[in-house]
Amino acid sequence: MPDFEPDRPDGSAELDEPDGPTGDGGGDRPRGRRRPPRPRWFVITVCVLLGLVAVCVLTPLAVGGRIWYQARQDERPRSDAIIVLGAAQYNGVPSPTLQWRLQHALDLYRKGVAPAIVTVGGRAPGDNFTEAEAGRRWLVKKGGVPAAKVVAVPEGRDTLESMKATGKRFASLHWTSAVIVTDPWHGLRSKRMASDNGIEAAASPTRSGPSVQTRDTQLNYIVRETGGYLSYVLFGKSVQVPSETIKTTPTATGRR
Repeated sequence: MPDFEPDRPDGSAELDEPDGPTGDGGGDRPRGRRRPPRPRWFVITVCVLLGLVAVCVLTPLAVGGRIWYQARQDERPRSDAIIVLGAAQYNGVPSPTLQWRLQHALDLYRKGVAPAIVTVGGRAPGDNFTEAEAGRRWLVKKGGVPAAKVVAVPEGRDTLESMKATGKRFASLHWTSAVIVTDPWHGLRSKRMASDNGIEAAASPTRSGPSVQTRDTQLNYIVRETGGYLSYVLFGKSVQVPSETIKTTPTATGRR
């Protein structure tokens, strides 16, 4: 005998219905409400802000990487001239930084990279000599370069001004290409400025001087040159960094 009585004519037992909603949507309890979609203006605003943050972060990193990479290149294509960017001079005597640049330019000249050398740079107030004149004197007297092969462009108080003056001098001499000698971290910015003034430029940096002494020093120069490069590309301005800032000493004045 079964222990329950059938409730249906066909003999099957009636099962209790489960309480609450079923998997097929049954039941009386309300489902959870879905979160309403974000307004379109909100989504667009967030995307724009994220894009700006990405640009502000990634752009300096990319430029810094390019500066780091350029600093490790030594480009020596056959050119019309070698340009020596100015550095401090003391009453006609090149500072150690300028002398390293001049020596490197002299080595390139002797190896036949270019048939002429161009020294650039003006003078600070009170100076008796320009950087260009001090460099030219050293190359002729100490380096033994014929005077006719050294061209001085004694203008400019920063790289941009010097490159503008050098571009005009190149045009007058019908020159179009150059190898720039400067500090490693300065190579990318100086090449860009030279190119913007009609000079097809390469860079062969010095490997001695204060800008390459320690890793911390190198990092500081990369950060500063990143700012200088972006300032020039975005605003057309030359931001003075330590390697090109006019300095005055108690005994003499110099630049860059």
